[in-house]
Amino acid sequence: MRNRKKIENINLIIIVVIILLIPAYLIKVRVISAKKLNADIIEERFVGKEACIECHAIEYEQWKGSHHDLAMDYANDSTVLGDFNNIEFTAKGKTHKFYKRDEKFFVYTDGENGEMQEFEVKYTFGFTPLQQYMVEFEKGRVQVLALTWNTLDSSWYHMADSVYQNEIVDHNNWLHWTNQSQNWNSMCADCHSTNLVKGYDLNTDSYNTTWSEIDVSCEACHGPSSKHIEWANLPEYSRSGFDNFGLVVKTSNIDNKQYVDQCARCHTRRAAISDYNLKSKSIFDHMIPNLPTEPNYHIDGQILEEDYVYGSFTQSKMYMHDVQCNDCHEVHSGNRLFEDNRLCLQCHIADKYDTREHHFHKFAGEEGEAVISEAGVKFEVGEGARCINCHMHAQYFMGVDYRNDHSFRIPRPDLSEKLGTPNACNQCHKDESNKWAQDYIEQWYGKSRHFQYGEAFALARDGDSQGFLRLKNIVYDDLYPEIVRSTALEYLGRMYQDSSKTILLEMILNLNPQIRYSATRSLMLNTENSLQNLLLLLYDEIKAIRIECAIKLMSVNSNQIPEKYHNVLQQVTNEYVQYLEYNADFPVGKFNLANYYYHTNDFENAEKFYISALKQDSEIHEIKINLAYLYNATGKPEKAELLFKSYLENNPNDGGVLFSYGLLLSELTRYEESLDYLLKASAAQPENARIDYNIAMMYDFFGDKIKAERFLKYTIEKEDSNISYYESLLNFYLQNNNQAKIKKLATVILENFPDIENRAQIEQLLN
Repeated sequence: MRNRKKIENINLIIIVVIILLIPAYLIKVRVISAKKLNADIIEERFVGKEACIECHAIEYEQWKGSHHDLAMDYANDSTVLGDFNNIEFTAKGKTHKFYKRDEKFFVYTDGENGEMQEFEVKYTFGFTPLQQYMVEFEKGRVQVLALTWNTLDSSWYHMADSVYQNEIVDHNNWLHWTNQSQNWNSMCADCHSTNLVKGYDLNTDSYNTTWSEIDVSCEACHGPSSKHIEWANLPEYSRSGFDNFGLVVKTSNIDNKQYVDQCARCHTRRAAISDYNLKSKSIFDHMIPNLPTEPNYHIDGQILEEDYVYGSFTQSKMYMHDVQCNDCHEVHSGNRLFEDNRLCLQCHIADKYDTREHHFHKFAGEEGEAVISEAGVKFEVGEGARCINCHMHAQYFMGVDYRNDHSFRIPRPDLSEKLGTPNACNQCHKDESNKWAQDYIEQWYGKSRHFQYGEAFALARDGDSQGFLRLKNIVYDDLYPEIVRSTALEYLGRMYQDSSKTILLEMILNLNPQIRYSATRSLMLNTENSLQNLLLLLYDEIKAIRIECAIKLMSVNSNQIPEKYHNVLQQVTNEYVQYLEYNADFPVGKFNLANYYYHTNDFENAEKFYISALKQDSEIHEIKINLAYLYNATGKPEKAELLFKSYLENNPNDGGVLFSYGLLLSELTRYEESLDYLLKASAAQPENARIDYNIAMMYDFFGDKIKAERFLKYTIEKEDSNISYYESLLNFYLQNNNQAKIKKLATVILENFPDIENRAQIEQLLN
């Protein structure tokens, strides 16, 4: 009894203690929650590199003088490397001058109107192997001069001579240094400065571009560091409330995909969705990386134009085996860890790969002769034994910048012969044939070769039916990189839409955002099933996918979309419009925004942005066509005609536009001209039965019954499953009372279309 009483007393004490502790616990939770809430309310701030130096002196010294440190700077005596000592330089038929005055740097060159004039250099861009210079214009616009300093041989050169050799780049051309192609605010700024905000104002067509630091500093990669400073200043026992040391971006204890994606924001060709958000869960929330497709890449994925590494590296076996940027590059300096084969021998066995039996090339010091590569680079004896020269062959970009292909591929002269792609063997031994190289490859390594995805892409590009199965196998094979599988999806959607419908519908549910995006982009909305699946993606967590849904749903009538999706569709459409407005500083961006307004029947804004896009780049001739359609739809046929004629001056064989112009001329009652353009359209698009139908109607109008009948027959030959063309020919015979032909055609119609709605009427014609 006493023991039981004692136990009861103990239980009572425990209960009392617990009861007493509950308020204290709740208070503690509330205090912690309040602290966390306050920490969340206080927005992280960019504090600048000076705040980092005290604790991270070694990292700072590694970064100092790097490409990131010198990505951009103010022009002064310590940053300008080019010769501005009253130098004259002749290029593009003009004499340009470089000089200083009052400690400022000036260039005398051709301006916006083509006239030679003086410009002050305000900023430098990069430092080796080239340095560019920038000039400020009105409305906050900053432009990059085409006149560039080669820091390797200390000379001036004109970018157009090196990069756009086959084009006439005058002040009217989009590529001219004063035009949008060379605009710093939209083309360069976000990757050369820290905390960059483009600040484009659509209403005034102006910029208020800002940064926290002019170069690529600590916080460009680690994010705003105010809370990290707060964390660092606390004693260790008080730091538990901070995630990731108070830093926004996690750079340690992450997988290689997360690591590479952090570098991808600058090291990839891409379409921008918005300013970069360091808190984004996916790169697809602020950009859409380009796939390795033509014309920027060769058909097998090798770089052809600048790709900034991501598009090539993510194709590689290295990427698929968890290699990431800092395995080869020192993080803060960006330099390679080693300049010889030790770089690769960190992972690859030296006794197997750093041997003559593997590469079959002479080592340095052995007798032999140097070779001059396709790019004009001299390779001394021994260079052929370097891993990167065979597996990362380089080429020049921007005239003097020699960059390596990061797809880490095995040289394939056999594919060069088959697909017309380059290979490292013949890029070095430029005077030898692909067969010469292939013979050595077979002699050294045997005849067997693995299938390369470029072979499937080439089949698809050329419309070969065998391409479908090859692409399908790539899509479903997890051993292929995600970017390759995504490229296969794009080819499937473009070349085999009907056959690939099931595959695309399955892949829009894939866990990988890149694959999901490519499947969404490639899916055609031509069935109820595809519409319903696409509507579900309006709730996708990835912004790029939601925006792609909005683009596709623009073509769907609102009454086809269930009411339960209306609110989310409006939200996603708003995201789409924000994306369009963000990119409206580009002429193509204005064009896309105008198309949006056209589809929403806001013809006033559509006309406004079509005109401003054309003003910015008159060589985007497609703008003229859409504006012509707008004018025709709004009762301004004369304006539409001028645009049609202007477009056809540059694209005389565009069958679709010839057809549209022919129809417009018919509406203007200029029938003979109309017939002339319809005939041109038919010659340009011989498969288009609709054009032949309109030609037949025109000949019938002119009373030429023989030609009218001939072109009506053409429509049936071209689309023998289209009942409307049979009915048109039948009506033609009825109007002309040709009884024999009426009965013959009626018999054909009843045989080919047994379920035709007006069967009884056609049967009467037989009697």
